[in-house]
This record gives sequence, C-alpha cells and structure tokens, in this order.
Amino acid sequence: MKEILEQLEERRARARLGGGEKRIEAQHARGKLTARERIEILLDEGSFEEFDMFVEHRNTEFGMADQKVPGDGVVTGWGTINGRKVFLFSQDFTVFGGSLSETHAAKIAKIMDMAMKVGAPVIGLNDSGGARIQEGVDSLAGYAEVFTRNVMASGVIPQISVIMGPCAGGAVYSPAMTDFIFMVKDTSYMFVTGPDVVKTVTGEQVSQEELGGARTHTSKSSVADGSFANDVETLLQMRRLYDFLPLSNREAPPLRPSFDDPERVEPALDTLVPDNPNKPYDMHELIEKVADEGDFFEIQKDFAKNIITGFGRIEGSTVGFVANQPMVLAGCLDIDASRKGARFVRFCDCFNIPIVTLVDVPGFLPGTAQEYGGLIKQGAKLLFAYTEATVPKVTVITRKAYGGAYDVMASKHIRGDINYAWPRAEIAVMGAKGAVEIIFRSEIGDENKIAERTAEYESRFANPFIAAQRGFIDEVIMPRNTRVRVGRALRMLRDKATENPWKKHDNIPL
Repeated sequence: MKEILEQLEERRARARLGGGEKRIEAQHARGKLTARERIEILLDEGSFEEFDMFVEHRNTEFGMADQKVPGDGVVTGWGTINGRKVFLFSQDFTVFGGSLSETHAAKIAKIMDMAMKVGAPVIGLNDSGGARIQEGVDSLAGYAEVFTRNVMASGVIPQISVIMGPCAGGAVYSPAMTDFIFMVKDTSYMFVTGPDVVKTVTGEQVSQEELGGARTHTSKSSVADGSFANDVETLLQMRRLYDFLPLSNREAPPLRPSFDDPERVEPALDTLVPDNPNKPYDMHELIEKVADEGDFFEIQKDFAKNIITGFGRIEGSTVGFVANQPMVLAGCLDIDASRKGARFVRFCDCFNIPIVTLVDVPGFLPGTAQEYGGLIKQGAKLLFAYTEATVPKVTVITRKAYGGAYDVMASKHIRGDINYAWPRAEIAVMGAKGAVEIIFRSEIGDENKIAERTAEYESRFANPFIAAQRGFIDEVIMPRNTRVRVGRALRMLRDKATENPWKKHDNIPL
C-alpha cells in the first residue's frame, strides 16, 4: 500500500508541475502567475477540490502521442470564496501554450455542468494560445461544447471571465458570452484575428496591445468590464466582486453584516447640486454616500463615462446602481451609455438584484453620428431592459429629467416601483429656453418677452411638483435623507412579486 501511495503522490507532483520548471520560470518572467498560483490567490486557503488531474489528450497525430502532460493544460475544480461555493478553470500556459484540445474542453464542460446542477457560479481564468492545431476539428468541436454551456448557463448562474494572457480566435467567444470580463494590464489581450492577419488582409499595422489589450477593450470596444495592474490585484478584485453576487438565479443577493447605520443622514447632499443648472457635479459622491460604508464596485468605469453602473450594498444587501454622470456629456444618454446601462440592468434582473437609479439627464445626445449609429434602437435597449425588469426598482431624480430620457431612466411609467425626486428636480419635455423658443416662436427677437416667458416656464415646470401631483413621483424628499428613504423603499419591496407574460423569450432590439 505504501508503494501505491508513493506512486499517487509522484503522479500528483508531476501534474502540479505542468509544463516543467523552465516553462514556469518563463511564465514568471512575463510577470504572470501559473495556473495553480492563481487558484491559490482566488480561493479560500485549502478549499480547492480538483477534478481530472490525470486527464491526458488522446491525439496521436504529429508526434503528439509522445507529448502528454497530466491535466492537459487546464486545472479544473471547485472551492470557496469567503466561504461561498464556486467552480473554476484555470488554463495553464506552460502546457502546450494553454491550447484547447478535445479533453481540455471536456474538463471545462464537466465543471460547468456540475455548476449548473448545484447552482454555483463559474470563473474562468483564461491564458491560452487558442485551439490546439494538431487536433484540428476535434479542438473546434471542444470550443463549441463550451460555447453551448455558456449559453445554457446564461441567466442561471453568474459567469466571470478573467483574461490573464492571450485569448485569440475562437477562444474569445466563450468569454464574450459570460456576464463579466476582466483583463490584466500589459499581459493580456483578446482579438478574433491577430496583428499579422490584420496586416495581410487590410494592410493595417497594429500591435497586440493596440488591437486587443486591456486599454482597448475597457475604453473603446467595451468588450471588457475592467482591468487591473497585475495578476494578484485582479484576482483579489474578483474575490471582492464575488461577494456582491448571488450563487444562482434561485437565490436572493447575499447579505453581509453592515456597521453602517441605515438611518444615516448626509447633510452634505443638500448642497451637492450646484445653483447653476448647467454646472456639473460628480454623481459618484451620491452613490458613495448612499451605499453602505461607501463601498462601490464599478462596472465598465472607463467606457461611456456619462453613465455609471456598478454594485454596492444597502442594509447589507447587494443593489445595482445606475446613474447619469453630469461630469461627462452633461449626463446625456448616447449609444454607448444606453448599451452599457441595458446590459447591466439585465444582469441585475437575471439574478434578483434590486436596481437603484439616480437620474440627472438632459436628454439623448443629438447629432448625425448618433443617429447614423442607430441611437433609436440603441436607446431602446435601455428602455426595454428597464421595462422588462421585475426586480425592485427605486429611482431618485436629483436635478434634470427631460424628454424621452426621463421615461427611459426607470420612470414610474415603465414599472418603476418607488420614484423620488429632490426639491429642485426639473421634470419636463425639455429645458425652459428651448421650450420657450418653440412655444413662443413668434416672440423671438423680443429679449424682454422671451426672458419673461422663460421665467414663467421655469416657475411652472422647473420643479418636481407637477409630476408629484399626478402620482408620477411618489415623494419629494430632502437630499440628506436619500439613503434613508431608498433603504426603506427597498425594505418594503423585499417580497415584491411581479411576473411578465409567458413567452419563449423576448426580442430585445439588438
């Protein structure tokens, strides 16, 4: 028996070594951790239960029969993050460049199937050169098996992709179908076709970083939801994000102990909005004063900065924040902001996370670029997402809510549950100056009359009370009490039950 146990430990040691010491050193030289080192940081100490440590590929072509490594380039299994169950796979770049084979894919598919059975999220740590060319169509079939599971798991369990090295060709589509993608600056990249192919086909010369690096995908393409400085910071931030998410669509958001008084009043909010209606202010300040202990995990912070999305907690329970940002484009909604907001709202609705919407929106961004880019359909995505959502929805209008953008931002008319406004909120079709120039077009040129009409319009409509008189605003609240009132509203809505009409699925304007 002793000999057998020694043989087992030898086999385990060989599997843990991956591609060998030399390749591990090369991985470290690139500033990257190994697959197993990453798992040690991501999971609670001693919690990892590995599956399929001894699996090897079955390919015999191109001399591959003599090149077999236990595990076949991916480490799979489950463990816990702060005591909560999670399944994961971590691709090992030291083994065949982390390339995906038939058996490599089967290992990933196996843990995804298990995650669906028990109702727990999947985190993928991607570091792969792509399909294993020696396996041909078997490798492509393996990718498709993973893709299918990504789709079936969507909206059932949270899926997080962490790009920690190369991710190219067919490999990018699995992360693209997960809920969140995060990248490591300078050492990770994603693209469908690499720089050499781009140069051959289009004549463009572009580096890997410019084509598919973290900066590109967080600020330009919106493919990635965030990026961090190195492997360690990225994995620690994933632990933080994980604490905000439920394990599946069958669970309520996690409840964490909070030492922040739910009745906390914030007098500073009374002066957050400037007297000048055209002067910006930072909506992050309101979010941080409303959320427990100011803790806010922002999603896509470098893309479409005119809208803010992310997770916080109120009374210890996760909420999703969506907020216009007056500091950028005056908080207007445009194509990018609409897509970003819609994607986030739909995620929250999938996983029973209440949505708090903070509104200061002068309208949709005008211009030919927006219209030619399909602003009508893109803006409709956000409208569709909010209307469809059945989770508790609490809205606070801080300053402006003009035109169709008022409707879109979780208004009462699209099934907002509780809608508050601050005393100086303006809810109207448009700003006073523009409205007067249309209504009293014949008086343009008479400055005194136009000024008089503008003042009249402002006194009539530049306040929240017309909407409140009609029941479109449930209450006009003091800014200092925003956290208190939002918290009470969410407490009241905790057992909300709303069902949409039966359908196979909706047809959101893609």
